[in-house]
Amino acid sequence: MEYSELGSQPEMVAGESLTVEVAIANLHHEDYSLRYYAAWWIGRFRVREPKAIEGLMAALEEESELTRAGDYSLQRNAARALGKLEDRRAVPGLIRCLECSDYYVREAAVQALEMLGDRAAIPPLLQLLEGGVAAAVRVPGKAHLVQPYDSVIEALGTLRAQEAPQLIAPFLEHPVERVQYAASRAMYQLTGQEVYGDRLVKALEGSDLQLRRSALMDLGAIGYLPAASAIAATLAENSLKLIALKGILEHYLNQTQSQALSDQAIQVMTLMDSLL
Repeated sequence: MEYSELGSQPEMVAGESLTVEVAIANLHHEDYSLRYYAAWWIGRFRVREPKAIEGLMAALEEESELTRAGDYSLQRNAARALGKLEDRRAVPGLIRCLECSDYYVREAAVQALEMLGDRAAIPPLLQLLEGGVAAAVRVPGKAHLVQPYDSVIEALGTLRAQEAPQLIAPFLEHPVERVQYAASRAMYQLTGQEVYGDRLVKALEGSDLQLRRSALMDLGAIGYLPAASAIAATLAENSLKLIALKGILEHYLNQTQSQALSDQAIQVMTLMDSLL
């Protein structure tokens, strides 16, 4: 949960009112608002205490009058936190969350599984793509699709699911641009073909700022070096362009065996300097 989502408790956002011990204890508090805030806080401050992990895993499984009424805010926060805490004991519980009736719990679980990097998540993630583009429609009366397709596709790319390209490729033509971008990102990660990176570079020319931001982050995530100059020239915040270029530089340096900086690395660094 981001700061903006905590409007009802602004005095708690800075984290000053909690300690690690209190936050862990609050995961079991009778006050629901304290439980979901504790789950957010533990993720935000990367509390990797065993009792914190266990409390968050228990929160994923909680059923109450609130969940039956459709309030899954605790489960969402718990899933998000578990993704940040690098403990793969959470993987089975997060996989079970992929069957939750709440879209945003499923989305948070997918993103957490991507962060944890356990390939055991690949088969259940592939199942979420069943039916292909034809099934990937909006829920009547809702702003979202029936599944968090962009997150699922991105996770499969990150997890290097080599069995996924055939399922992902049709989503390159999905009517929702963000899903198209996720498919381009994953297809580049899985095939290494520049045509998919170039699709994201082309997206930087779009008229929608949010979509340009999305394409920036995707290019940074895949470390697509040919995009460096286009990223620097994109009509978007310099802070986001710097994040994307940093991702490209880190990816490039991790791939090279040389201890000396290449002309390509120096070019990216020069572009970053120009944005400061």
